[in-house]
Amino acid sequence: MGDKLIQYDTIAVNTIVKNKEGEVSSCDLSYHAELNPFNEEYLKYTAQVAASGQDRDLSENSMVIGTSAIIDTEIDGAVGMNSGIFNNPFLIWGRYKKKWFRYYLPISFQFHHTQMDGAHAGAFLKNLQKEINLLK
Repeated sequence: MGDKLIQYDTIAVNTIVKNKEGEVSSCDLSYHAELNPFNEEYLKYTAQVAASGQDRDLSENSMVIGTSAIIDTEIDGAVGMNSGIFNNPFLIWGRYKKKWFRYYLPISFQFHHTQMDGAHAGAFLKNLQKEINLLK
């Protein structure tokens, strides 16, 4: 079986939503460079998925980057997440922590080395922290 290269013109971000049955559903969201349009889509579609229990899947036309928030527990990271034959980058986090006058959100970021190397991952995490700092 030969390797098959798949390329996409768009990126989507996956999030997990607690639905009306108390179970989890998957909700893919189109990537937006600006936070406000992404937030509007996030609020709209996660509410729809929560109410309907129907997954929103954009994987046919977009490379989907997985995320998951496990807010019912505190975690410091996750390892060994496998999202299929070719693993897309995966970001997971738990409940935020407050220590003194600061809030902390531990995250775990996993990627396949064929997609990026450590320098790219470090740049991504540095940019993520920069965006978080701009939320003040």
